[in-house]
Amino acid sequence: MEHGKPLECGCILGWHPTIQFIRHGSKAVTRHWKAMHIVREKLMAVTKYIPPKPPIPVECMKPLVKPVIEENGFTKILRRQVEQTFRENNMIAVCQYNYAPGSDIVLMRHRLRKYNIHAKFFPNEIIIPFLLESKYKNLLPLFVGRNLILVSPETRAKEMLRVLKSIPQINLLGACIDNTILSKEGVANYAKLPSMVAAQGEVVGALSLLTSQTSTLLQRGPAHLTSLLEQYVKQQSSEEVKQGDGS
Repeated sequence: MEHGKPLECGCILGWHPTIQFIRHGSKAVTRHWKAMHIVREKLMAVTKYIPPKPPIPVECMKPLVKPVIEENGFTKILRRQVEQTFRENNMIAVCQYNYAPGSDIVLMRHRLRKYNIHAKFFPNEIIIPFLLESKYKNLLPLFVGRNLILVSPETRAKEMLRVLKSIPQINLLGACIDNTILSKEGVANYAKLPSMVAAQGEVVGALSLLTSQTSTLLQRGPAHLTSLLEQYVKQQSSEEVKQGDGS
């Protein structure tokens, strides 16, 4: 169909617009990536801008000064009582304290006091710093939670175990007896040992028995020799009497 002419079918159509063809697609690449020359790369690295480091804050230059916390009077009294307790007692037992009625605790203290054993309550914040600087530092693993300390100037392990047996809320963890740290089983074995008086009596009896046996052994030789000499004298006298009768 030519432009500006109607169709032969009799339809009146207007003018058709000019048809334009538009190419859709990627454009031709005109520049490719090319590696920078080594000399230029070195120059760029040398001339690269390095920003200055920020100044060190004043807070970082000065050392931190911890404020000194002064102990109050009650803490000093408790610390002094802990030192006195460990210094004046030969038996120090550490127990785990669970909840128990107040009447049972009062009865336990009364029964322990009969054997000169006293119950002490000290917070861990007071007793742990003392143990770290003393010879009892091996007792530190026992002080976990709430603890009860049973102390006595004498070694009353047997009586202490007998009293604690009636109160299951208080469990023995360990003890220090005569500057020797013992476990729970060690305290039980120590309680089975005889008392000092009985042990001294046994030692004295054994020594006296040895001395008596020694004296007996030393006297046996001279006594036997004396009896042999007496027998010999009797034989000699009897032979002389027989010779006199025969002559």
